[in-house]
Amino acid sequence: MSQTKTRKGAEHAPADVPDREGADAPAHPPADFEAAIEELERLVASMEGGALSLEASLAAYQRGAVLTRFCQERLGAAEQQVRILEADVLRAVQPVDEDDD
Repeated sequence: MSQTKTRKGAEHAPADVPDREGADAPAHPPADFEAAIEELERLVASMEGGALSLEASLAAYQRGAVLTRFCQERLGAAEQQVRILEADVLRAVQPVDEDDD
């Protein structure tokens, strides 16, 4: 259930959409990848709802860009970890070349 709060210039904007006054303040980083995805989903839903003011829409878009970058970085790090793990596993199961002369 989504809660909304009313702000000057941002009627019925979700509480996680920054208002104009908070737009220049540094936004808190998401706790983790899943939290970032959840916040992105809320932002998209609020923007698609069409009830946000132009200012609130721009703030939501900016926050969405930050969250998207965060998610891309986390996915890149996870992909790198998988590559490293796969290399170690593949190295461990590859047969050792032995000469049977």
